[in-house]
Amino acid sequence: MGGEAFADAYPGAEGYGLLETLLEHVQRAAPTDMPDLVNRHAVALGLRHVGLYLVDIQQRQLCPMGEGRKALSVDSSVAGWTYRTLAMRVEDADGAEGGIRVWLPLVDGVERLGVLEVRTDLLDTERMRRCRALAALLAPIIASKRAYSDTFVRQARTQPMQLPAEMVRAFLPPRTIGTEQAVSTAVLEPAYELGGDAFDHAMTQSTLHAAIIDSMGHDLAAGLATSVALAGCRSGRRAGADLREMVDTVDQALAQWLPDRFATGVFLQLDLSDGRLRWINCGHPPPLLIRRHAVLDRALERSGQLPLGVPAALSPEPRTVHVAELEPGDRVLLYTDGITEARDSHGRLFGMDRFTDLIIRATAGGELAFETLRRLIHFVVDDQAKDLRDDATLLLVEWCPGPWGPGGDTLP
Repeated sequence: MGGEAFADAYPGAEGYGLLETLLEHVQRAAPTDMPDLVNRHAVALGLRHVGLYLVDIQQRQLCPMGEGRKALSVDSSVAGWTYRTLAMRVEDADGAEGGIRVWLPLVDGVERLGVLEVRTDLLDTERMRRCRALAALLAPIIASKRAYSDTFVRQARTQPMQLPAEMVRAFLPPRTIGTEQAVSTAVLEPAYELGGDAFDHAMTQSTLHAAIIDSMGHDLAAGLATSVALAGCRSGRRAGADLREMVDTVDQALAQWLPDRFATGVFLQLDLSDGRLRWINCGHPPPLLIRRHAVLDRALERSGQLPLGVPAALSPEPRTVHVAELEPGDRVLLYTDGITEARDSHGRLFGMDRFTDLIIRATAGGELAFETLRRLIHFVVDDQAKDLRDDATLLLVEWCPGPWGPGGDTLP
């Protein structure tokens, strides 16, 4: 459809602008109609073709929306390079039609959703601007529709999901949140067979809140305990509770509703202005402090406390709030023991030393926090031949006051 036909089909398009009209129609469109709808509008924008690729749950593949295209590897394709780096990539299009192919990241806030493919005969300044605007427009629409559309959920899955994992994932926040001051990002494996692991994070104007939870067991009851713990965490936080009061809310919720279940966890708060870190450790492995690509030995290790949900009679003392001062660029890594206690096919323990070595390798490239974490969890899973026997969860918090990203890079 040419520009004149587009204007005839959509009265007022010239006044509002082509992108504004696209926004209006895509917002009302069913997810299954988005690829064709976007392509009809793309022609009016002077572009030949637009393709949408969404990343799968494990961040290994970019899955195409629509028929006739293959999934692309995140680690070995040009599209994957764009996803990993959040940088635009331009290449000559293959096939008889020729032309130029442009890859752009689809990012909602700091949450990576996938990539946008644009084919065009000519790439000038105006078309480049329209490509960027198109990616910026589509990402939040995809994110909003994903919350209620099974189409997008299926798009991100490569195999069926077990019921406990389905229940826990229904409670999880976006994988990555952040501002120019801090980022929190998390991953969970085995992605389709989770039992009792989960994470939570949220931001206010002054504080980043984050938590990691590991419930006893690996069944539906474990998932239920985790869900109750997440609900207790959010209930206390949203009611304005301080850190100790919030953890008390989780303790009380588990003791009241699931008295035969307990969980371990770490709950932290990061002051965005000065980097002050406050945390409570409830029987969980201690956080790790990563500074200048090195893991500082026992920097955040403190005396242990009882797990969540343990009767108050066994722990008359209030929960201890620990405090540390971060430096700009510091990263704090929370993890569950499903990583360090994993064993390979020969029965060898993964262990803390190997985990620390992998952290150093994953951070040495100076990549963005969420890409570092993606690489790290893949190192762990691949070491176990993709056969984890327990949940393995990682949550990484980075305090980065000033320009966003390593070396002062900003989001595209």
